Amino acid sequence: MKKSLKNLLTLAIVLAFTACGSSTKSGAREAQELSGAGATFPLPFYNVVFENFAQVNGDQVAYGGIGSGGGVRNLRDKIVDFAGSDAFLSDNEMADMAPVVHIPTCMGAVVLAYNLEGVEDLKLSGEIIADIFAGEIKMWNDERIVALNQDVKLPNESIIPVFRSDGSGTTFVFTDYLSKVSPKWASNYGTGKSVNFPSGQAAKGNPGVAGVIKQTKNTIGYVGSEYAFAQKIPYAHIENARGEFVLPSPTTISAAASGEIPNDTRCSITNSDAVGAYPISTFTWIVIYKEQNYSDRTKEQAEATLDLLKYILSDEAQSITSEVHYAPLPVKAKELSMTNLKSITFNGEAIW
Repeated sequence: MKKSLKNLLTLAIVLAFTACGSSTKSGAREAQELSGAGATFPLPFYNVVFENFAQVNGDQVAYGGIGSGGGVRNLRDKIVDFAGSDAFLSDNEMADMAPVVHIPTCMGAVVLAYNLEGVEDLKLSGEIIADIFAGEIKMWNDERIVALNQDVKLPNESIIPVFRSDGSGTTFVFTDYLSKVSPKWASNYGTGKSVNFPSGQAAKGNPGVAGVIKQTKNTIGYVGSEYAFAQKIPYAHIENARGEFVLPSPTTISAAASGEIPNDTRCSITNSDAVGAYPISTFTWIVIYKEQNYSDRTKEQAEATLDLLKYILSDEAQSITSEVHYAPLPVKAKELSMTNLKSITFNGEAIW
């Protein structure tokens, strides 16, 4: 009897472990495979969070960093579960799609990374940055740059701007900032995921821009702060709306989001007038369809998508942001997002 009881207990344990291997830890549904595509800006954060989510929940997430524009196109074509975008969808873009919901995932900074021999500290204003990328300031020892950097020996060399070749939310954030600080930029180039930069060198994705700057002297380019940090490329102190020269940090990025956040969370926080704010700060979003029944997706896939977003909004996931050089979401953004997730449906019925 004792031997039979032992065998039964062993079998029960084996079956329990087998069941755990084929379902989420909650046991409510089978583990799912999710796919997303889009922004490269938050990719270092997503790599960590998606891996942790798989360990916690059992669901696997595949994400392609193809740029915000490509991610939104994939969502529009209904071939992914979610899109990553550093640029919230405009009213016109949303009019061409079924209703979507924006969920901010973290905050980050676009930095002006540069490669100048012997220069470790550089100060730039918004108008100078705009004129560099407009091709109007061509030399590193231009008198306007020298005036801000009197203790720095700037070379008598041509400036090589580096910009994104792909449709990019990082480009949107950068040009949104330039349009706010330079009326001339706003008039001639404007804000967009793709802009016709008049001169310089193009590269694909944040990794591509960072790589070109790392390898090429006298370059300057806009890139997500984590990529500049990973490549050990210096980046400039940027003058904010209060005249303070600021570097990005979790504190200075968070300061930029101290204003009002709309219910749908679509907002720009560049050129914030808050004390200590880094001026090229941004939210980055995951965008999903409000109605999750499309392209033969199952209800379990929809549930897994919501579980992923709830995990990203959790304290556990948000605590990772500063470890990979981003900033956590403000409490208001998390509260609004959790409310918005309750509007997600499958066959017209609320999932959560």
